[in-house]
Amino acid sequence: MIGELPTTLPVGGEMLPIRTDFRVILGIYAAWNDPELTREEQCLICISNLYEHPEQITEENAQEAVEQAYRFCAGGKDQPESASASLRLFDWEQDERLLFPAINKAAGCETRSLPYLHWWSFLGLFGEIGDGLFSQILSIRSKRAKHKTLEKWELEYYREHKELIDLKPRYSKEEQAERDRINALLD
Repeated sequence: MIGELPTTLPVGGEMLPIRTDFRVILGIYAAWNDPELTREEQCLICISNLYEHPEQITEENAQEAVEQAYRFCAGGKDQPESASASLRLFDWEQDERLLFPAINKAAGCETRSLPYLHWWSFLGLFGEIGDGLFSQILSIRSKRAKHKTLEKWELEYYREHKELIDLKPRYSKEEQAERDRINALLD
C-alpha cells in the first residue's frame, strides 16, 4: 500500500515482525562494518536485532532472512550489482557528528531525542539533506572517488579538512598489527 511503512518481512513463507527504529538499523550497520566480526557473526547480529522473534528463523531460511534485511535496510531496493553503483561516500559511524545535524535540519527537530522513528522515514530525511557541511563533504568525496577535478575552493577545503573528508579504512586487530609491523620496518 502506498505510504505505508513496513513492519514485517517475508521469510520462509511467513510475515515476520521486525524492529524498525532507525537506531536498530544503525546498530546493524555497525556490525556489518566491524572487521572483527566474521560474516556469519554479522548476519547473526542482524537477524537477532532486526527480527522481533529471531528464534522463528530456521537454518534453512536464515539466508532469506538476511537478504530481506539487506533489502529493508536499503529502503526496499535490491543491493546494487556493480561496485560503482555502491560507491561508498559516507560512513554512518565516522560521519555521525555531521549526519545528525543535517538530518535534524531536514526533520526540523532533534531526531535522536524522538522515542521512535521508522528507518525508512529516517532514510527519507537523509535523502532531503540539502546545502550544508555534510553535503559539501559528500560532493568532495564523490568527485575524488570518480577522479574528477575539484574546484579551487574544494581543493583548499580538502587540504584543510582531510581528516574530516577521507573515509578511514577499518582493520581487524590482526590486520592493524600487521600494518604496524610493516610500518615499523619502513621507518
